[in-house]
Amino acid sequence: MPEERVTSVDNRPPSRATRAFPRLQGHHCMGRLAAAFRIFFKTLFDAKTSALVGDLLLGRSSPAPSPPIAATPVPKPIEPAKPKQSEAVTLLATLQREARLIDFLKEDLSGYADEQIGAAVREIHRDAAQVLERLFAIRPVVEEAEGTPVDVPAGFDAAQYRLTGKRAGSPPYRGLLQHHGWRTTKCELPSFAGSETAATTLAPAEVQVD
Repeated sequence: MPEERVTSVDNRPPSRATRAFPRLQGHHCMGRLAAAFRIFFKTLFDAKTSALVGDLLLGRSSPAPSPPIAATPVPKPIEPAKPKQSEAVTLLATLQREARLIDFLKEDLSGYADEQIGAAVREIHRDAAQVLERLFAIRPVVEEAEGTPVDVPAGFDAAQYRLTGKRAGSPPYRGLLQHHGWRTTKCELPSFAGSETAATTLAPAEVQVD
């Protein structure tokens, strides 16, 4: 077989390395050679790389990386339940605070003249009416004036109509309006933000400190 001759591109005599390794030409060969040197020194000074290269040379696959350990979620601290106040207590406390209603109802009126009681009732009536209007906007169930004829429809709600007198047959009924009833058009009670002890307090004790 004739000997393969290697010549350079510019017809200069090939170098000793080129004559010894005629296939190691071009940039890709030099890149592999540089990579080989890097792997050599990396293997020489790094135990992990040395083990990996040894596995590759022996045909063993490298172990799969361990899955990351999921962080344990930190439980949120449980907040204590906020004290609640009955809506009935809230309403009574509001009527006491703004109309002094409980003071009036708990007062012994036997020692007062009718004129004195009448003057106190007038003031309480005004203030309590303002509270009810602001919180509930109370309106009549039936808008007609008391004493006028009204019709009670078939299938009426017993919570809205209370029938008195003689009732015969089935509704609808017709009769005289004795009381027009009351209904709320809103409910806006104040929110409670006090302690558990204050949840049952209708009015605080007042103490004058000298």
